[in-house]
Amino acid sequence: MSPPDLKQPFVTGSIQTSAGLVPQVSSSLTRSDHLRAFKARWGIGRMNYTVEPGLYGLGQPDDRSPVLVTANYKMSFDRLREALPGRDTWILVLDTKGINVWCAAGKGTFGTMELVSRIESSGLTQIVSHRELILPQLAGPGVVAHEVKRLSGFKVIYGPIKADDLPKFLDAGLKATPEMRFKTFTTWERIVLIPIELVAALKAGLIFIAILFLIALIGRSGEGWTNALNQGLLSALAILTAILAGGILTPILLPWLPGRAFSIKGVSVGLLTAFLFVGFRWNDGITLAGRFEMLAWLLLIPALSAFLAMNFTGASTYTSLSGVKKEMRWAVPFQIGAGIIGFILWIGSIFIT
Repeated sequence: MSPPDLKQPFVTGSIQTSAGLVPQVSSSLTRSDHLRAFKARWGIGRMNYTVEPGLYGLGQPDDRSPVLVTANYKMSFDRLREALPGRDTWILVLDTKGINVWCAAGKGTFGTMELVSRIESSGLTQIVSHRELILPQLAGPGVVAHEVKRLSGFKVIYGPIKADDLPKFLDAGLKATPEMRFKTFTTWERIVLIPIELVAALKAGLIFIAILFLIALIGRSGEGWTNALNQGLLSALAILTAILAGGILTPILLPWLPGRAFSIKGVSVGLLTAFLFVGFRWNDGITLAGRFEMLAWLLLIPALSAFLAMNFTGASTYTSLSGVKKEMRWAVPFQIGAGIIGFILWIGSIFIT
């Protein structure tokens, strides 16, 4: 494997080592770094937001400097170096296919063999005199520490969950406090996850809105184009309400919503917003078509909200892999069933005279 490219935009120079040149980076992020992070949060260029795997030098590290391991998702790499101003360390970047540490460990890309292979290809044994690696605690599910020791000679030490705690961890002789081992999931930590899920939901939602709009135009055109347009716009508003419920309100209100399953949390918000939505159209219930439509949205909005809420299971501290799989087995069929029945009722409301 070749060393990382020295021409990457965040590389500030190079360090000559016994294994060759190593790219040098700074703990100060540039305006370009912040802009690309913002775009990645909104799903713009997310799949290309990566760092070339290999060894990097932060500051002016020598053979006694600590070696920190991270993923090649650039936001993970940037958060790590930004947390260590004035420090001289080596950063070993694994090829996690552009996935963050926690998710990559679960998927196996932040794993034992990738770590061992990267140690060898980077020439790390020639560069440092010690045999210790500091891994993020969230990498634990993907790495078998004793196998790394057996295959490479390097001892795995798990650092704190948050990169911000690394200076204290290093100064304490690689000892973590109980607080450093505790993963929080605060309101702000949930909010920053919303944009990328919201963009994906809106992309699919716009397609669904276009389909409903077209059906409404065809079905109601005989009643006048104004009625047809109003029906189409109402359908668009209903879908956006479902996205608001499942993609925004559910993650924000997560700790206070009933149930443990994300689908239950999502459906509770979906039901509330659906009743509010239908309440504003209560006068439409005097006709059979209006009653069909109201019942349709009472099924469709909660079903869509519950489905969108489940997208946050992979980023949450509230769930486990086995729990998510178990929930999907019973929740997804209910969501599909409610969605199909709701869609049939909505179609009925369009063509009933």
